Amino acid sequence: MIYDSTCIACPHCDVVYRLSAARMVTRTRCLRCGYQLTLGKSEAIARVVGLALTSTILMGIVLFAPFLHLNAGPFASSASVADVVLGFATGIMMPLAFAVLIFIIVVPVARSLLLIYALAPLLTGHANASGAQSSLRWAFVLKPWAMAEIFMVGVAVALVKIGGMATVHTGTAFWAFVLLVVVNTFQDTFMCRNTLWTSLATNTT
Repeated sequence: MIYDSTCIACPHCDVVYRLSAARMVTRTRCLRCGYQLTLGKSEAIARVVGLALTSTILMGIVLFAPFLHLNAGPFASSASVADVVLGFATGIMMPLAFAVLIFIIVVPVARSLLLIYALAPLLTGHANASGAQSSLRWAFVLKPWAMAEIFMVGVAVALVKIGGMATVHTGTAFWAFVLLVVVNTFQDTFMCRNTLWTSLATNTT
C-alpha cells in the first residue's frame, strides 16, 4: 500500500497539515507554534529500536537480579521479581501473581520485541519483515497495558510501610527497574507514529 499524502494535526495548537509521504519521513515542525510534528526517518527508528532493545535487556536484569534486601534483627532475606511472582503463585494470591506477570513483565517485553521486529529491518536498510505493520499496530495497542510504572509506585508505597519494621536495601534489579521506567517514558516521548507508519508503508527496499 502506497500513501501519497496524509493529514496530521498538531497536538499543541490543533493546526491540520497535509504532508506528502516524502515529507512524513523528514523532520517537520508546526508553522504556528513550532511543535515537532515528525522526526527524521532514521532518527525516529533508531531511537525507538534502541530504546526497545534497552528495555528488553533491563527487564532481564529486573527479573533475576536481587530486587530488595530485607534485614530484621537476625533475619535477612533478598528477593527478585521472579521470586515475588512465584511466591504469590498459589492459593488466593494467584490472580495477583498472574496480573504482575502479564502487565509488568510479559506485555512490556512483548511490546519491545514487536517494535524491534517491525522496525529493525528499516534501520538496516532491508525490506519489511512479514507482518511488520501488524506488529507495529499491536505494539501501539499494548501500550496502555504495559504498567511497569504502576508497579514502581506500588513498590514505593510498600517501602514506606515496611521501612519502620525492617532495614531495606535496594538491589541491582530495583535500579534497573527505575531505569526501565525512565527508558519507557523516553521511548513514548520520542515515538512519532506518523513517521513510523509512513516509513513502513513506503519501504520498498
